[in-house]
Amino acid sequence: MGAYKYLEELYKRKQCDLMRFMLRVRCWQYRQLAAIHRVVHPTRPDKARRLGYKAKQGYVVYRVRVKRGGRKRPVSKGIPYGKPKTQGVNHLKFQRSHRSVAEERVGRKCAALRVLNSYWVAQDSTYKYYEVILVDPAHKLIRRDPRINWICNAVHKHRELRGLTAAGRKNRGTGKGHRFNKTAGSSRRATWRRNNTTHFHRYR
Repeated sequence: MGAYKYLEELYKRKQCDLMRFMLRVRCWQYRQLAAIHRVVHPTRPDKARRLGYKAKQGYVVYRVRVKRGGRKRPVSKGIPYGKPKTQGVNHLKFQRSHRSVAEERVGRKCAALRVLNSYWVAQDSTYKYYEVILVDPAHKLIRRDPRINWICNAVHKHRELRGLTAAGRKNRGTGKGHRFNKTAGSSRRATWRRNNTTHFHRYR
């Protein structure tokens, strides 16, 4: 087995003594740092490379922390008013994952870069920590590389804000097969509208 395979197997056993100690120390270190900060080398090089990272100019890695837990409804004094459907403040669940939120925050901070992918690195009782791989679309090495220069096109600006990264796609419920009937054509709302609209061949 190569070194990356050993790393991969190690991260599959997060409750072994070595990983528990490493993650505890890392969480302590990450807590002392800013919420979003740049990383010189990816913490998990095997995972980063599987997601498209290359150790060359034009690729950047940022680490970000996200508060754990569900979403609380932002209403004044905890009073939602209105119909019974809109009641409830605490037991609500956010539609997207923490990883998707992490990508969004880094994407807003580094607006000139393009978010490629992200992965989990650590978590404690309060935060989850992710590392986000970004690409500089203006860098010559990126623009000349046929394997990554697709991300230089203008349609890929802020792909993390539009649910186009791997984490965003997962939260949109898109896929193939009978399990994804409600999002056939990539949009839940568009599918509902298409199925509930009467279509005629000519105006009448």
